[in-house]
Amino acid sequence: MAAASSNHFLLSFPLFLSFLFTSTLARLSPQTTTTTLDVSSSLSQAQHILSFDPQSLKAFAQTQTQPLFFNSSTSAAVFSVPLHSRGSVHKTHHTDYKALVLYRLERDSARVDSLSTKLLLALNGVKKSQLRPLPTQIQAEALSTPIISGTSQGSGEYFSRVGVGKPAKQFYMVLDTGSDINWIQCEPCNECYQQSDPIFNPSGSSTYSPVTCESKQCSSLEVSACRSGKCLYQVSYGDGSYTVGDFVTETVSFGNSGNMNGVALGCGHDNEGLFVGAAGLLGLGGGPLSLTSQIKATSFSYCLVDRDSTGSSTLDFNSGLPADSVIAPLMKSRKVNTFYYIGLTGFSVGGQAVNISPGLFEINESGEGGVIIDCGTAITRLQTQAYNALRDAFVKQTQGLLSASGVALFDTCYDLSSKSSVKVPTVSFHFGEGKSLDLPAKNYLIPVDSSGTFCFAFAPTSSSMSIIGNVQQQGTRVSFDLANNRVGLSSHKC
Repeated sequence: MAAASSNHFLLSFPLFLSFLFTSTLARLSPQTTTTTLDVSSSLSQAQHILSFDPQSLKAFAQTQTQPLFFNSSTSAAVFSVPLHSRGSVHKTHHTDYKALVLYRLERDSARVDSLSTKLLLALNGVKKSQLRPLPTQIQAEALSTPIISGTSQGSGEYFSRVGVGKPAKQFYMVLDTGSDINWIQCEPCNECYQQSDPIFNPSGSSTYSPVTCESKQCSSLEVSACRSGKCLYQVSYGDGSYTVGDFVTETVSFGNSGNMNGVALGCGHDNEGLFVGAAGLLGLGGGPLSLTSQIKATSFSYCLVDRDSTGSSTLDFNSGLPADSVIAPLMKSRKVNTFYYIGLTGFSVGGQAVNISPGLFEINESGEGGVIIDCGTAITRLQTQAYNALRDAFVKQTQGLLSASGVALFDTCYDLSSKSSVKVPTVSFHFGEGKSLDLPAKNYLIPVDSSGTFCFAFAPTSSSMSIIGNVQQQGTRVSFDLANNRVGLSSHKC
């Protein structure tokens, strides 16, 4: 009897150990956090943008927006203007969605190269005006060729609706946190590209005033010249686009929320490139000539609708931060005052921290490194080491998905043609002090054709500077608290 009992114990003990090990392992193993990607919705939206007629938005263009008030303690005036994606304002000529994606990515790569070049020039103490000597007596025609391709910023994906002049005329303007100079196409045009609105005619405005060559505004330009005592400007962009003309001051209106007099901007008589649809550009960078600096904004915020969406949101000034914002440090470089650096410290995938070197995203003493947040760049670019670690962590947790060939700059793609929705590991940005932002699946898995190929929407860069692009910002209100050096990120505030 005792022997039988002993044998039963010997047989049961290994089973007990196996159960104990399995249950302990389950408690110790981190549970993967997932989010759902609506494949059908993404593909439907992608197909819709190809046939969408922007004329259907004309009625909205006449409506007024009310600023969103958050935790604003400032007494400054609060301004608000509508914000649209490029596709909702200017009809694409592409009939194939993959061709549209490739076109976007080509423009985006040019922009990223230009931002990296701007940083590189600054780190080496090279000014754009030094790249080519300027003659003392200059004609407008002599400024019609960009100084150098790739030394400034790209053409943008989001448009705001603002008024220029008095009485105000309404225009769609590219929104750009990566540049400082505001400008608009002006009559008479030596060369102007197609825009959605009539071209601005300075003779119809009572507040149009040329800037003198001796003014502080003129001396703040990176590239300028003088003609008959009046200041001329030139801005060249990474994709070969450029604008040339008179530097002036004008009244800028923000819907029914107010206006500002004496805003310095370029009145472009010779403009060329990929700005088609927009009348000009609003520079929202940190330099002295940016719109935010000129109106002395204590904060500004935007919420970017999906790039393929025909919806709209707002660009707000002095409205404060939403109470539920994830707060990250806002930093400036001593070398380039245009860029907004954000205190990104790392990532997680599926709730598990991605292993990267500590301090990888910090700005060093020479001004190298760091992470900027930019509304004009589409795809987030990460230092190669960080990108590889993030991608590998994502691939490890998506082995159940059918892989597909890479597309353009994307090396990690999936065939989701047989699925209407799919659960994928959650990708999160970390900002220190335990603060993090979970990204919606559609902000990092995006369609690249109409048949169901989706790609992981990050890319490596050889530059020391990383960039958080607008695909990852979609649906998030990004608030720049300039007075307190903070960035607030709040989901679902469009």
